[in-house]
Amino acid sequence: MRYSILFILTLLISITSCRKDFDTIPSSGKLEFSKTTVYLDTVFTNIASSTYMLKVYNRSSDDITIPSIALAKGSASKYRLMVDGMTGLDGSDADAIGDGKIFPNVQLLAHDSLFVFIETTADIADANPADMLYTDEILFDAGALQQKVNLVTLIQDAVFLFPDRTPDGNGGFIYESLQIGSDPANRIYGFVLDDTELHFTNAKPYVIYGYAAVATGKNLIIDPGARVHFHDQSGIIVAGSIQVNGTVSPPAPPSPLPNLLPNEVIFEGDRLEPSFSETPGQWGTILLASGSTNNSFNHLTIKNASVGLFIQDNDATTVQIKNTQIYNSSNVGILARTAKINGENIVINNAGQYALACTLGGTYDFTHCTFADYWQGSSRQSPTVLLDNTFNDGTTIYVANLVQANFNNCIVYGPNNIEIGLNRSSNNAISFNHNIKNCLIKFNDTNNQFSGNPLYTSVFVPSNNNLMGSNATPFDPKFKNTSKNNLRIGLTSAAKGVGNPTYIIAQDADGITRTTPPDLGAYEHLNN
Repeated sequence: MRYSILFILTLLISITSCRKDFDTIPSSGKLEFSKTTVYLDTVFTNIASSTYMLKVYNRSSDDITIPSIALAKGSASKYRLMVDGMTGLDGSDADAIGDGKIFPNVQLLAHDSLFVFIETTADIADANPADMLYTDEILFDAGALQQKVNLVTLIQDAVFLFPDRTPDGNGGFIYESLQIGSDPANRIYGFVLDDTELHFTNAKPYVIYGYAAVATGKNLIIDPGARVHFHDQSGIIVAGSIQVNGTVSPPAPPSPLPNLLPNEVIFEGDRLEPSFSETPGQWGTILLASGSTNNSFNHLTIKNASVGLFIQDNDATTVQIKNTQIYNSSNVGILARTAKINGENIVINNAGQYALACTLGGTYDFTHCTFADYWQGSSRQSPTVLLDNTFNDGTTIYVANLVQANFNNCIVYGPNNIEIGLNRSSNNAISFNHNIKNCLIKFNDTNNQFSGNPLYTSVFVPSNNNLMGSNATPFDPKFKNTSKNNLRIGLTSAAKGVGNPTYIIAQDADGITRTTPPDLGAYEHLNN
């Protein structure tokens, strides 16, 4: 009997809680809106935007019917609406459902609200040539009672690069791909840049889908001010050469924001909304494959990749990386494996594992570089900088000579106690040569876990003039704003004026002339 009563009560509650039709009066033109203009962030031509929301309020005590909610451009509009889960009608055909152009007789309860969701996919030809804006209006009602909300979107034209596709004969397609390694079955979604695509200018942004490969014997040249955007799981693989030729942007900028660096080359994801501007891991990597040659990067910013630069066993030439910023890498800022690198005025911050990882040996010279890792995504266990003459692929441990790893006038810092990691193979025949001088290094060995370890004690011998950031010696670079990737220093920084003039690079990463003795790191101090 108890269960029968419970069933009846449940049934009664479910019946009484169902929403019934209600009597309404026409809207009086006194709707209120969460925004009078909805700005949809910049989109590339013919690429769908994110979804934006408008809230519509009925502040009155009456249940109302809005005779129509419609786009002013009707069926020709490049905007699409969804109103409280309804997909609407096509303005050119009253029976066409789901095109989000017209919504007749929309009911809204007293003191209630409804949601309007807005998207767009527009071509550059649809925009106003004077300002590249595409606009429309959402019209609520008509005549004297009509109310409007403006819609505005900036459209960017772009050069789109992507793999070719061919019909497979079964209604589908076969997409171009790239073989990785010696196994023909190991392929990724990608394509080889042809000769007409090997020069990126600053006339239009570039948007890359999949991995764009630079073939052996070919050279990709990227001009100052070029903007390159990568879709998810995309990047560049270099078997030949790449030269990124950014230049300093006068006057020296007060912050590293890309819009203040007109001559900088920018590599980032293809999501242009502000909410994605600092989101790590949006795209893959720039991979310098084994055998690539004569590679150089100058005044380049790499943002939001999985691995900023991945450099594998390059040939006898040395990769030149100068005045380069790498931020928000979900894994590693620079991952080097038996590589040869000369780095000057490099700035790296906010990586999920390492800012810089030099593994499986190699040859490295870093001068006036700032390596920091204030990763905010999760707890980071690894150090900011790793030097290692081994590599473990999960089944085999490989070893190679660390021919040299020279760090001069650099900063290696972060929130963890130990921000430099040194790992040497147990095979003493494999060299591990590191020479770190006149650097500020976070090394707070609270548990004495590295006490007596010659790899570390040799770093802090007095003749090397390194500053140890620890509880006992609280040397702090006092970066301006690590959460915003501003690793410039000020007048009270421990890095100010303690560099060795022997290793001075005449100008800092902003193009400011260094004083003598120089500051440590990539930036000359600011007077504030």
